[in-house]
Amino acid sequence: MEQPPSSSLQVETAQQPGPSPLRKMFAVSSIAAGIQFGWALQLSLLTPYVQTLGVPHAWASFIWLCGPISGLLVQPIVGYSSDRCRSRFGRRRPFIFVGAIAVAIAVFLIGYAADIGHAAGDDLTKKTRPRAVVVFVVGFWILDVANNMLQGPCRAFLGDLAAGDHRKTRTANAFFSFFMAIGNVLGYAAGSYDKLHRAFKFTQTEACDVFCANLKSCFFFSIVLLLVLCFVVLICVDDPQFTPRGDDNNGENDGVSGSCFGELWAAFKGLKRPMWLLMVVTAINWVAWFPYMLFDTDWMGREVYGGKVGEKAYDSGVHKGALGLMLNSVVLALMSLTVEPLGRFVGGVKWLWGIVNVILAVCMAMTVVITRAAEHERKNGVSAVGHPSVGVQVAALTFFSALGVPLAITFSVPFALASIYSSTSGAGQGLSLGVLNVAIVVPQMIVSAISGQWDKWFGGGNLPAFVLGAVAAAVSAVLAVVLLPTPKPADVAKVTSVTAGSFH
Repeated sequence: MEQPPSSSLQVETAQQPGPSPLRKMFAVSSIAAGIQFGWALQLSLLTPYVQTLGVPHAWASFIWLCGPISGLLVQPIVGYSSDRCRSRFGRRRPFIFVGAIAVAIAVFLIGYAADIGHAAGDDLTKKTRPRAVVVFVVGFWILDVANNMLQGPCRAFLGDLAAGDHRKTRTANAFFSFFMAIGNVLGYAAGSYDKLHRAFKFTQTEACDVFCANLKSCFFFSIVLLLVLCFVVLICVDDPQFTPRGDDNNGENDGVSGSCFGELWAAFKGLKRPMWLLMVVTAINWVAWFPYMLFDTDWMGREVYGGKVGEKAYDSGVHKGALGLMLNSVVLALMSLTVEPLGRFVGGVKWLWGIVNVILAVCMAMTVVITRAAEHERKNGVSAVGHPSVGVQVAALTFFSALGVPLAITFSVPFALASIYSSTSGAGQGLSLGVLNVAIVVPQMIVSAISGQWDKWFGGGNLPAFVLGAVAAAVSAVLAVVLLPTPKPADVAKVTSVTAGSFH
């Protein structure tokens, strides 16, 4: 999960003489498309892929622990360090460069995990390929860390370029959100197309089947896009060298991580009751979201299409699920433009959040209905495995599309409320949103740790985790309306000036 970089008010001494032209903000924002392309592939294809390497479904979710851990640890350290970086290349560009290179390395390891494992001695006749799994996990964790290294500095770079101009800050955030949506659509579209490997015939090998070859091909496009966008920014957008103010040197010997987490701890101690309530509601809300984010395409492959890992039916379901995620991103992008007017229409943003959480609960519960309908068809011979009826397919794609509505609100309203509630706590906005990020990543770690075993205890498959998500969504809907204070009318306008990042 992306988190705005932690920042001390003393070090925000941007040397920009004034706001930069919008074309430079547009260029920096475009990096979000490259980042989100990779995130989309990661969310749609990697849970199914790791199971083809022999990792049991019940254990696949443990690999996703990296996302929340890196969000909890890496983002604050990178944000704090980039605020104080004294490189002659600027504060943000060194982190963008290193992050892009790390993404390229990670993508290579993930795409070629099966080939490297086979070369190292994996037996292809056995279900589990341990060496390939190790290479995959290393690449997966590097990818998560690298993406977190990129997103925070890019957000901060936009703030530097805006130089305190609120209008340009909102415009830059709009650019960033726009390119996030573009990256999602491109990534899910690539993941839904199962013949992409034909453009790169060398990707299919003895150890790497068609599904694996498609994954490689998608990642090739992803890394080329990201490197090109980062290259343009590194060459064309100036990033002035940071020179600290005199009073900033007092803490110079404290150590980066110590100072960073010291500030975060201070922000926690200064939280008011409304912020604590917001963190509780946010945490429960993400218990609802994370099972979907872990197992959405796996659910399509297993429960809707009735396939097993490695079978054509399963692969077809996964690709159809990626198409659903693309539709989800389109709805999310359109819905993001309506947050402010919808909030006014329903009587406030906390009511809006409560209403869309009801939609989330209903959608998660509907996975049971869709699954039972698909199973009934297969049992009665209406359709063969891998060929659910048009009605079931439409219902599943509608499920994905409808979730774009609550997802857009989840990516905006809680972060706006955090900014409003923390405005009198003495903490900067970066730290305030960093504190909220803790309420997001901790539930993700819990769900990652328990969801696989939870599903196993209740008979396998993905429905037990989805039902848990439905219950959590319903609870968060009630708590959002009952517990959260209503912001003053003058503060509601802040909703449009605060945007959230990607979920991971």
